[in-house]
Amino acid sequence: MERSAAILTRLTKLTDTSLIVHWFTADAGLIKTVAKGARSPKSAFAGKLDLFFSAEINWARSRSSELHSLREVAPDNYRPGIRRDYDCTLLAAYFCRLLENAVEREHPEPGLHDLLGRALDHVDQEGASTRALRHFEHELAHRLGLAHERRHAAPALREALGGLPPLRGQLFDRLEVGKNFRFPQSDSGA
Repeated sequence: MERSAAILTRLTKLTDTSLIVHWFTADAGLIKTVAKGARSPKSAFAGKLDLFFSAEINWARSRSSELHSLREVAPDNYRPGIRRDYDCTLLAAYFCRLLENAVEREHPEPGLHDLLGRALDHVDQEGASTRALRHFEHELAHRLGLAHERRHAAPALREALGGLPPLRGQLFDRLEVGKNFRFPQSDSGA
C-alpha cells in the first residue's frame, strides 16, 4: 500500500459503479487509480472525489497495468470557489491538462505538485485571470528548464510539448487581466 498527498485532476467513468481517478501526487507523480463502487450511493468514496480536491490517498500498486486500486481518500482542501465559476473551472482544468502533458507518468515531481496546489488555491480564492494563466505557464516553464532564453513561456512550452491544450484559446477569449497573479510560496520553500 502506498500513501501520498494528491490532487485530483480528472475523473472518468469506468463502469456503472466505478471511476478512473487521475491524481497528481507529491510522491509518485501522475497516477491513475480505479475507485471501485465510487458511483454507488453507499460508497466509502461518496463526497470525497471531485475535480481539484486535495487529499491524502492510499492505493495499491498494480503489478500488471498503470491502473492502480484506490483504497482510501481523506480530502483536506475542497476548493469550492473553483466550482462556483465556469471560468475558474476552465482555468483549473487547463492547469491540470498542461501538467499532464508536461510530465511523465509515475515520476515524482514534488515541486510541480506544490505549484499546482498553489495555482488551484489562487483560483479558488481570487478567481480566474489571464495573468494567473501566464504566471502558471511561466513557473512551469522555469521549473522544466525551458524559460531561460524565452521572454514568454507559452512559445517555449508549445515547442517543447508539441502544443498547448486547446482550452488555452478559449480561456483568453473569456478572461480579463486580473490583479493578483502571484501564487503564495509554500511553507516547504519548494
